Amino acid sequence: MIQRFSADIIVSGDGTNWNNHHILLDRNKIIGVYPNASSQDIKYHKGVICPGFINAHCHLELSHLKNIINTGTGLIEFIKGVVTLRDFPHEVIIEAIAEADQEMYDNGIVAVGDISNTLDTVYTKNISLIDYCTFVEMFDFLQEAEAKSNFDKYYQVYEGQSRSGKNKVSCVPHAPYSVSPKLFELINRANTPDAIISIHNQELKAENNLFLNKSGGFVDFYKEFGIPLDKFEATGYRSIDYALSHMNSAQPTLMIHNTQSRVDDILNASTWSDQVYWVSCPNANLYIENKLPNYKLFIDQEVTICLGTDSLSSNWQLSILEEMKTIKKYQSGVSDYDILTWATSNGAKALGYNEHIGSITPGKSPGINLIDVDVNENEFNLSEACGVKRLDI
Repeated sequence: MIQRFSADIIVSGDGTNWNNHHILLDRNKIIGVYPNASSQDIKYHKGVICPGFINAHCHLELSHLKNIINTGTGLIEFIKGVVTLRDFPHEVIIEAIAEADQEMYDNGIVAVGDISNTLDTVYTKNISLIDYCTFVEMFDFLQEAEAKSNFDKYYQVYEGQSRSGKNKVSCVPHAPYSVSPKLFELINRANTPDAIISIHNQELKAENNLFLNKSGGFVDFYKEFGIPLDKFEATGYRSIDYALSHMNSAQPTLMIHNTQSRVDDILNASTWSDQVYWVSCPNANLYIENKLPNYKLFIDQEVTICLGTDSLSSNWQLSILEEMKTIKKYQSGVSDYDILTWATSNGAKALGYNEHIGSITPGKSPGINLIDVDVNENEFNLSEACGVKRLDI
């Protein structure tokens, strides 16, 4: 089916933008972008056309926890809530997963980097219209003696994950404060050379303090749960340095959250590898810690920024547009065009999907989103009033 779509601006997602042009689609595949002509049957829309959004970080399996955990608790209390609130009826969990997947699709999301600790999301991923890069998350709470048994448990989850269509799977560490050197080693050995890695990074000061001098909230957290830290020794360095020293620099690596990251952290990671992607989940950061990353630090270092939603346990919705709007609300100096790049082509590159989605490029089927926003002389504002709808359905 041939279709032609036009809008005030067409944003390619990779830096090219068009006025007075239209997209020619054949069965949702981009044929090209051409100048408008009155003789053609072109469907004009007010606003901005862009590629489908990429949600680079989500926990789909926690969708049943929507509105359960209070906001503003801080990360450590939030983790306690997630750990103690997983005992829900299986049918409730499965239904919430299916609804969340549909919500993301309706919100213009075409691919997701999804954290999994269980097999609860497999059925939905097998039939979903969204591409899923599943990160099977592993942790042993710094207990090297238990690294192998924990790895074996989560490796079964890895083996059972969805690989239908363009879905892909890898083994990943949860966070620096919860993965021992031995478990890092087992994860590295298990992954194929083309595996993509994800790790939660520098979400709160206590994470860095644990590694700098074995102090702060995580020491109390481990004590409360009866987990010994007597064999753990502070490194004297920040948490990201510990993680980088145990990961494979040859593999694309997504750093998630980064609210406490400094310029030296960003530069160290960039020196370690040129395949580091910095994933921000602004609404989840506000929900849990009431803090956002300083985006200017990342922009100034010219690193690759992506966007995620985190989970419905830590967010009010699963919408990349809402994440973009939050960035504009609190850090208005960030360019709207840049944010759209973060939400589209950058996320596609991070998840290894850029050959078929992420930008309006001939041969790709990226999904076509319309953002209903006022455009004035090529300028627009991702304000709280704008919404999104899919045109490729």
